[in-house]
Amino acid sequence: MFDLAKIGSGLPVFRVIGQLPAQGPLVVEAPPGTGKTTLVPPAIANKVGKTLVVAPRRVAVRSAARRLSLLDGAPLGHRVGYSIRGEHKDGSLVEFVTPGVLLNRLLNDPGLEGVNAVVVDEVHERQLDTDLVLAMCMEVALLRDDLYLAAMSATLDAQKFADHMGAQILSTEAVTHPLDIAYTPHPERIQGTREFYRHVAMQAGGDHRTLVFVPGAREVDLVCGYLKDAAPLHGRQSSAEQDEALNGNARVVVSTAVAESSITVPGVRKVVDAGLSRVPKRDSRGMTGLVTVSEAKTSADQRAGRAGRLGPGEVVRVFSRDEYAKMQPDITPEILTADLTGALLVMKAWGSPDLPLLDEPKDLTEAESNLEALGATQNGKITAFGQKLASMPLDPRLGAALLEWGAQAAPTVARLAGEADAKRLRRLVKDKGLVDPGEVIASAFPQWIAKKMGDEYLLASGTRARFNSNAEWIAAAQLQRTQGGAIIREAEPIAFPEHRVVEETRAFLEDGKVRGRRIARVGAIELRSTPVKLTPDGAAEALTDVDFASFPLTKEEQHLKERLDFLHETRGWPDVSQGDYSLEVREVAGGASIGSCDMRQAMLRQLDWKQVAELDAAAPRQFDYGSGRPVKRVKLQHMFGKKGERVSGVKVLYHLLSPAGRPLAVTDDLDSFWQGPYQQVRKEMRGRYPKHAWPEDPTGTEK
Repeated sequence: MFDLAKIGSGLPVFRVIGQLPAQGPLVVEAPPGTGKTTLVPPAIANKVGKTLVVAPRRVAVRSAARRLSLLDGAPLGHRVGYSIRGEHKDGSLVEFVTPGVLLNRLLNDPGLEGVNAVVVDEVHERQLDTDLVLAMCMEVALLRDDLYLAAMSATLDAQKFADHMGAQILSTEAVTHPLDIAYTPHPERIQGTREFYRHVAMQAGGDHRTLVFVPGAREVDLVCGYLKDAAPLHGRQSSAEQDEALNGNARVVVSTAVAESSITVPGVRKVVDAGLSRVPKRDSRGMTGLVTVSEAKTSADQRAGRAGRLGPGEVVRVFSRDEYAKMQPDITPEILTADLTGALLVMKAWGSPDLPLLDEPKDLTEAESNLEALGATQNGKITAFGQKLASMPLDPRLGAALLEWGAQAAPTVARLAGEADAKRLRRLVKDKGLVDPGEVIASAFPQWIAKKMGDEYLLASGTRARFNSNAEWIAAAQLQRTQGGAIIREAEPIAFPEHRVVEETRAFLEDGKVRGRRIARVGAIELRSTPVKLTPDGAAEALTDVDFASFPLTKEEQHLKERLDFLHETRGWPDVSQGDYSLEVREVAGGASIGSCDMRQAMLRQLDWKQVAELDAAAPRQFDYGSGRPVKRVKLQHMFGKKGERVSGVKVLYHLLSPAGRPLAVTDDLDSFWQGPYQQVRKEMRGRYPKHAWPEDPTGTEK
């Protein structure tokens, strides 16, 4: 048993720890600095036994485990342990793990034998792996009544998580100290120039220990270079380097978001916040990369709170009050913006048809395609190779590249994965000899093979991007979208990728006729194109993209199309735009001009004989149907003594015209028009057109 009074001394969460329920599910709502990560796991372990605690980053896992073991008074590796990639310390009662480690454990042991509780910490950060872990553990808890499941959040989203999990909420408030918040904006913040980061570094002066937040490892190193006594802290560092930043004596610690909520940097009384976050995003072209954006308000508030844990603190925001006011309220879940290839592989390996995710992914089409291309799935089902990739601690594309090229590809794969220990990856595969780094990258990301085109590179995906290199061919490993276009941040030169060249015959419609070309390409990179003569069958096969919209219509054919569209909406007749036009495609493939096809007969062919016979009565030709309803343009005098008509149950809309054909009124209710607006029209028109009849009662028959 843990001595909770000893561990929780001075922690705000200790005031409510006695209210901890005997069983889950539970959501713990507590701001950063309240001690929830330190005290809740041992409290749950005292109730049910072995407890796994999921924290979002390696540095947070190791830091939390060491802090708890120190307060417990027992060496790390006894009652408290941790597991991250490449490092493990046993913990008989509490074990801190990263989401990736627990995902792998769940795939190998879906029942989590020997585990009595799972606590998912920092769920509000909405990292993709954390969302997956929570959903999978919810399913385990449904099958195991004895599994205590808890989620811990540092923001006000607790109710959303509680509703999703069917959980009760345990809340505590932080003891807050006053903060002096200053704003020192810089015009080049969004561009992220060197001048901006020099400005950020200048705000770190003073006597207090200072924590500086910037978006990524590159910016961490840049700001550290401007300071004399600064230590870097980011996820790409080794464990020893992270320990040095946390436990060393540097007056300034320059960090990415790893220090935002899940770890504590000792002695901090001042925070400098650049106001930027780096998040994974995928655009409409399928290009995925890390994008630097303004942080969410919740992130800005949590970063500021780091300065007020020990006493009154100072916060310097390197943005304006107006920029703060315009920040989005909360973090966007990664599952809605990130590349989902790895996540989908995990879901397929898990095998649940309806995983209870907090937010459903918008589109898995590209991820499905990526897995099929790797051989990880076949017809949507995971393969044996896919199961092997799912068990590897890597993105499936990097895992496939490592398996293809062998142990000597490990340094390149480790660099791409942000993994400090290449030796561990070497042990996963056989040695297949020397390999060029560019070939490893090309194997993992074939869509990012690129050819130099002037001052830019054209990627196989079809995107153009800038990169400072003279190499004709490169394999890109990291892309970033900016306001000025795509930039390749990391790439290696490669030889001409001859084995990736695809040759195919394509047909094009030029001047209304089909033309054939033999094209050699690497993805969207066209290498050569030569004219070829197409056989009718070859042309027809190549014209698979030709549909109804490809055929030009005469004025009469367009009118027929509009009549048929109207009947499709009102009577459920066939949608002729989705019909079978293979006869016309074959005509074009045989050499006919696409403009010579009889589209009137083609459209009528989509109807049955009864509909053809009823067409003129169901949608008379004299009306215009271009707006989706019957319209008749008619001189007002021609409607005297007449009532409104209906076509297939829809009122005709009349555009009433003057004797000179100019618009007077629009109505689909002639009775109301005669009784009201007509009198004003009559008054104006009698003087202008005195030779025409303008009866006071137009409903009678005029002769």
